[in-house]
This record gives sequence, C-alpha cells and structure tokens, in this order.
Amino acid sequence: MNTISINYTLKYQFKTHPNIKVDSKGNIFNSKTGRKKKMCYNGGSIGVWLDAKTFVIKSKLNSQIELIPKIDCPF
Repeated sequence: MNTISINYTLKYQFKTHPNIKVDSKGNIFNSKTGRKKKMCYNGGSIGVWLDAKTFVIKSKLNSQIELIPKIDCPF
C-alpha cells in the first residue's frame, strides 16, 4: 500500500468541538481521526456535520471558531 503524507498548519478550532480544527485555507479536519470534513447539503442549507447531531451552516462557521491556544511545553 502506498501512502502520501501531507502536513497542514492548523490555525483555528471550534469552541464546542475542540478536536475539529481549521487550517489557514479553510479546510476542516478532525484531529483525532485525521480526516477532512466535507461541505454537505442538509435541509436546504450548505454546511458541515461536526458530529452525528451537530450541523453548522456555512455562513455561521466564523462565529463558531476560535484561535488555537498556545501551549507551553515544560521540557
């Protein structure tokens, strides 16, 4: 099996779902599984499913994200 490694610089995270991250280009990733989230159509709106019950509309995404906090490494 052949694999391709790609590195992304993550910049934002969702306030309610800290494992869902956004890079500088606007791609949305699940940091636990490493999968990229896709935009989908639900009930007449375009958005992203964050988990099985949470759907965020594309126009409301900016209000749901925050900068990833810097973590000091003690060693």
